[in-house]
Amino acid sequence: MSSLPKPSSESTIYDNEWLYVASALFPITKGHAVVVWKKDMPDLHDLTDSEYDYLMEIVDITRDAILKTLNVEKVYLMYMDEAKQVHWHLIPRYNEQGFDVFTHEPKETHDFSLVPELKKAFLERLQTREIKLPKMF
Repeated sequence: MSSLPKPSSESTIYDNEWLYVASALFPITKGHAVVVWKKDMPDLHDLTDSEYDYLMEIVDITRDAILKTLNVEKVYLMYMDEAKQVHWHLIPRYNEQGFDVFTHEPKETHDFSLVPELKKAFLERLQTREIKLPKMF
């Protein structure tokens, strides 16, 4: 499994044997979430096709949950590969446009009050999708 830190239960939106979705510990904006692949995987291209498809389904469901919960028009997806571990950042866009969202200074937070609402929206959306699970690693 991944050597990345495990999220706290109060920050976790979704968790299974392949990945987890959590509220970011150092958010750029309110509602910033991460989708993290659990198996050590240094690059997105190292995933099998079924793993990639599954990951992106969960990213899309997370995006939908953020849009619904926060009533924002856009959620930016960011994959930087700096941690050498496959994970996506989902960053709600409020009043700024384009790269302006990245001018915010990430600050550590312990306020996970949005998580129950995000979790509810995530699970509701998950139930409407037919998702193929990848083979176990």
